Amino acid sequence: MAVSFGTDGIRGVANGDVDVDVAVRLGRAAARCLGIDRPFYVGRDTRRSGPMLQAALSAGMASAGADVVDLGVIPTPGVAVACASRHAPGAVVSASHNPFADNGIKFFAAGGLKLTDAQQDGIEAELAAPHGDLPTGAGVGRIDTDRSIAADYVAHLCSAVAPGSLRGLRIVLDVGNGAASEFARPVFERAGADVIVLNDEPDGVNINARCGSTDVTGLAETVASRGASLGFAFDGDADRVICVGPDGSEIDGDALIFLLANSLDRRSALTPRTVAVTVMSNLGLHKALADRGIARVVTPVGDRHLLAAVADQGLKLAGEQSGHLIVADLSTTGDGLLSALLVAQEVALLGEPVNQLVSPVVMQPQVLINVPVPLGASYGDAALFAASVAEAEERLGTDGRVLVRPSGTEPKVRIMVEAADDATAAEVAGQLSDKLAEELKVLAAAPE
Repeated sequence: MAVSFGTDGIRGVANGDVDVDVAVRLGRAAARCLGIDRPFYVGRDTRRSGPMLQAALSAGMASAGADVVDLGVIPTPGVAVACASRHAPGAVVSASHNPFADNGIKFFAAGGLKLTDAQQDGIEAELAAPHGDLPTGAGVGRIDTDRSIAADYVAHLCSAVAPGSLRGLRIVLDVGNGAASEFARPVFERAGADVIVLNDEPDGVNINARCGSTDVTGLAETVASRGASLGFAFDGDADRVICVGPDGSEIDGDALIFLLANSLDRRSALTPRTVAVTVMSNLGLHKALADRGIARVVTPVGDRHLLAAVADQGLKLAGEQSGHLIVADLSTTGDGLLSALLVAQEVALLGEPVNQLVSPVVMQPQVLINVPVPLGASYGDAALFAASVAEAEERLGTDGRVLVRPSGTEPKVRIMVEAADDATAAEVAGQLSDKLAEELKVLAAAPE
């Protein structure tokens, strides 16, 4: 099959779209494009298909002459830390927040940096070319295992906050039966928190299943019933986080961006006084930051676009509504555990509930609907839908907006409508999703 990169690597049904053959070829192509002078550090999340695809990916790298270090189950930012400290490339086998049947592969260039467009294009081109001569004998790469590197990541997280800085806080952590399952508790306990952990018994199929950052219902109930100070939910590879206040209210990435921006700004560490956000960020966040004189750079969705803005403009903070938060002085990528530690430390330091700290962010009603794209249809051919979007934008005027974008991780089109009130946002989003679904159905049925 043809392989192309989405928002963050490749992703699809494990053993279907992303099978062993794809993983071997991708590993070989990555080794040739990113170099074999240093080992590749490779980790995964807790999906059943993870060991299979990681073995195939590593085999492909070794077949091209690259050494590989198997890190086992570890959060994506843990792999980035290993790559940064050793100035080596790496990869993660994970489908992040997707259901367990999906899986994916994403890469870090040497130093723990996301791939540039040129690097991604190079790997895609290499995939399409014949594999050519392969090394033999001593030229074949080694595959070793090193689980001790996980301790380096824990130490990195613990160094980000002052010892005992979370003392007095009861914190509930929903690790989503994912890669954070063995990491979250020790990090927060070492920082002094009284910790309650949910969904930390991964069995290969329960990752993200009605838990973690995609469903905070259980977390909210536990925070409220156990009298906790706050709670955090992580996705399957723990590079994003969603927060819950003491009353069970959900606090998304937009609000957490505001909190961290204020924290850095108060310490004169937000230099320049600019934050990178994506097109999905709520207008309420823009207003709250503007009221404090903090500028915004707006990027397409995806943390690699945010990281590019951080690098280009020397920014200290970037983030997505989904909970990818990048604190540039402490990480080369989004890190849910790190972000949660910093948010909790701010709550402890200021002695105020997290919902009070984010209260200046008055979220404008926003409705997001995902429309599946049936086999044989293409969103790019939905010409009638474009006219419907134009009509909706005229109706909303300056009080709202419509954002339509194909998902970079799933065969879906995401329709987001922001309006002055909930009813209007829901009505417009529903009308647009119905029109798009109807047109895609017609396109899928049309003869070629």
